[in-house]
Amino acid sequence: MSVELRLKSFSPAEIAEITGGRLEIYGSGNSDDKCIRIVTDSREAEEGSIFFAIKGQNVDGNDFIAMAVDGGAKCVIGQNVPDDAKSRNFCAVIVDDTIRALGEIASEYRKYSRAKFIAVTGSVGKTTTKEMIYAVASVSFHAYKTKGNYNSEIGLPLTIFGIGPEDEVVVLEMGMSAMGEIEHMTRIARPDIAIITNIGTSHLASLGTRENICRAKMEIRLGLPEDGVLLINADEPLLMEQYEILEKKPLLMSVFNRLGDYRAVNIRQKPDMIIYDLLYKNKAVTNVEIPSMGKHNVYNSLAAFAVGTLLGMGDEQIRKGLKNFNGVDKRQNIYDLYGITVIDDCYNASPESMHAAIDVLVSIAKRKSARATALLGDMLELGDYSRLMHDQLGQYAAQMKVQKLFCFGSMADVIAEAAIKNGIRAEDVSVCIDSRDADGMAEMILSTLKPGDVLLVKASRGIAAERVIESIKKKKQTKRGRRKKIKAEEKADVDLI
Repeated sequence: MSVELRLKSFSPAEIAEITGGRLEIYGSGNSDDKCIRIVTDSREAEEGSIFFAIKGQNVDGNDFIAMAVDGGAKCVIGQNVPDDAKSRNFCAVIVDDTIRALGEIASEYRKYSRAKFIAVTGSVGKTTTKEMIYAVASVSFHAYKTKGNYNSEIGLPLTIFGIGPEDEVVVLEMGMSAMGEIEHMTRIARPDIAIITNIGTSHLASLGTRENICRAKMEIRLGLPEDGVLLINADEPLLMEQYEILEKKPLLMSVFNRLGDYRAVNIRQKPDMIIYDLLYKNKAVTNVEIPSMGKHNVYNSLAAFAVGTLLGMGDEQIRKGLKNFNGVDKRQNIYDLYGITVIDDCYNASPESMHAAIDVLVSIAKRKSARATALLGDMLELGDYSRLMHDQLGQYAAQMKVQKLFCFGSMADVIAEAAIKNGIRAEDVSVCIDSRDADGMAEMILSTLKPGDVLLVKASRGIAAERVIESIKKKKQTKRGRRKKIKAEEKADVDLI
């Protein structure tokens, strides 16, 4: 990753002061040289770079300091300088924790931005919420957002370094897998507005209980200034328990809870959108449209609408932003594939998002008078709860009358067994336990589905279920090619006759 610093440059001496690190000067290195680029990959180092030598599970960035200096890095930040680099001309700042130092420099850089900062976390929906907020803010402001999955203790600082002087609103996503990570990130970003979309069961493997997940998500408020605003989902009981004990009350978004400061009512599902009426500040905004399927996206849009009002935007501007929202790649992307309606939702999965995706599948199939079919893959990071959650997933698929079920991954047999026990016929369930065998899963689907069916494809990111879709495309293209060849040969034979 390489990021140009457009708000402020840093010298090695400044970096040492900010991080409390030990400044070391090699050869003709100059501690007052201004550095204008951050790199975390030594291969991307160029003149005037600061190289952060991050030690990962498989690669130690400190081993590549010489390469970074040869590429043009004037300053390196790491835990040690290897002997092969000491003959070069550069400055090093030696720290105990390079990732911590990355955050400290980002926190300093953040001071030079005049933008309003919005931070989003939650077990499900944080990326879609971020994108909706960005779509809304972009109507009235020059907006900047977290790109891709840069929502970690490394990704968030790199996102902040990309902020420019033109940016007026910054929308940041914060993910986590352990206690303390959200606190670290929110203290770097110091958001003006923070949002918690919900509390799910992702990361049970590391955090143990939903209560711990809630406490980890609530850390986001620790970076708020005194006049900062926290917005939470009032339909989540665990968040409402926190609401009761907080001295400064958050704003609430809800569908069911009448206490909601932003409340959606009269929700209607249309063929390609959801429409609802919004109640806030003792008034009603009717017919709010979002180009997405599923009630879970109502909550995401409520957060975006709330942020718009907090930024001083008018209702019609916010409406326009929500209408302009485009879904995120591999998140509920709906398209036609050789006559089959595919709901491509491969980006990630948790029990909550799986259930929501099945709801969308069934809704679309019902509207089209089509068969509801689903490829459901492993949900990761559930720890001791994994078997139970996959069993419940199979139950839910049966309860919602999924008609053809394809189970993919190491927990495929658990999903399948639960689905069959709860009403799906055994002959309508296919199992592929080896998640590496995308071609085998694709063959099962191709041999079963027919034009007109609706197929949901969803699994955790680690399963990469999109490989199955790509395999289906290739197999279909190959078959079409063969048919064209046969027809051409038959025509040639006729011409000869």
